Amino acid sequence: MSAATPFSDFHVHTTFCDGKNTAEEVVQAALSLGMKRLGFSGHAHTPFDSTACMSPEATEAYKKEISRLREKYKGQVEILCGVEQDYFSDLPTDDYDYVIGSAHYLYVGGEFRHVDWDADRLRAMIDEGFGGDPYAMAEAYFRQEADVVRKTNANIIGHFDLLTKFNEQEPLFDEEHPRYVAASNAALDALLKTGRPFEINTGAIARGYRTTPYPSPRLLRRIAERGGQVILSSDSHRADTLGFRFEECRSLAESLGLKLCQTPWEHL
Repeated sequence: MSAATPFSDFHVHTTFCDGKNTAEEVVQAALSLGMKRLGFSGHAHTPFDSTACMSPEATEAYKKEISRLREKYKGQVEILCGVEQDYFSDLPTDDYDYVIGSAHYLYVGGEFRHVDWDADRLRAMIDEGFGGDPYAMAEAYFRQEADVVRKTNANIIGHFDLLTKFNEQEPLFDEEHPRYVAASNAALDALLKTGRPFEINTGAIARGYRTTPYPSPRLLRRIAERGGQVILSSDSHRADTLGFRFEECRSLAESLGLKLCQTPWEHL
């Protein structure tokens, strides 16, 4: 992405949750890139797991800081205050500019289990919660994912196939298996009916887990075939990964004939 090319990024994390840079450091990075819009999207509070999300107190501090930065940098970059609302998040989203709806957990055997923490935890969930059947896990994940817009009131569908985060380096299931294909297609088709755009999310590429974005190329082709929309997203946890590989993803979207949204509300 050239510094002369104006662009937007709406999936950005800071030290208010599990990001590595302060919000103002991220704004400074955005200015150096010539960004047009910058949308912050802190991880919404989940009452059962505080490892990556904002606490209720941090949530209020986050809103105040983004408001302060919006005023300070007015005329230089448009700053939006969004939230990444997990399927199990518990705080309201009414006062945010937009919502990214995501699914990071499955509720299995009476506890919440991560799908994206590390490969060992995912493997343990498959073994302990699904009798060693990875396709049963995938079916459960996609049943939940199909409901993410209703549950979170999302403007953007976040990293649709997050459960594949580790699959390139430590394959746990075959993404072309008939059961996986059927489950992912059913969820995709249900979400397409909402009209919300899917992220083309480069976060796992930036962190070295994947060589392709979420959703997978097969799923992106299906979105294109059914007239769905996408929006570019870095899922940045560091200031230096803003807009990560957006030019490649823009070219990918164009090659598939995908409609590329420029804002979270363009589809409305």
